[in-house]
Amino acid sequence: MARSLPYGNFNFRVLIDNDEVLGGFSDVSGLSAEVNIAEYRAGNAPENHVEKIPGVHKFENVTLKRGVVDTQAFWDWMKDTWTLGPAAKRDVRIEMMDEAHNPVQHWVLHGAVPSKYTGPTLAGAGGNESAMEEFQIAFDMLEFKQLVASSA
Repeated sequence: MARSLPYGNFNFRVLIDNDEVLGGFSDVSGLSAEVNIAEYRAGNAPENHVEKIPGVHKFENVTLKRGVVDTQAFWDWMKDTWTLGPAAKRDVRIEMMDEAHNPVQHWVLHGAVPSKYTGPTLAGAGGNESAMEEFQIAFDMLEFKQLVASSA
């Protein structure tokens, strides 16, 4: 039976290459693909309108946000990007999970590299907010895969 309720947006994980968990993130945003459309009309077309022709496609950078934790994995990858250039490209998989924490669909960012880091805003006043950091990932190709659907 097909699922009738949408999945919650809070059950997900981010993995890199061979199923290594990249870290616990509170937000993933920017999963987006766009196809540029060219308009064309042949001079001898019988009707007076343009055709829509798909052209090149592109992907926006994906943004990952998390509280500052003691992990070096992302920084090691960032340093590899600085020193190795294209050889630092890896695949990142973002998995959405159902209520039982079974993956139900995923997006794979092929040829991914970290493109930007934004550190936390540090402020002496307040004291009740977590220090947050943000990473942007640029990538070559986006793949989407629907996995076995759960029933709910």
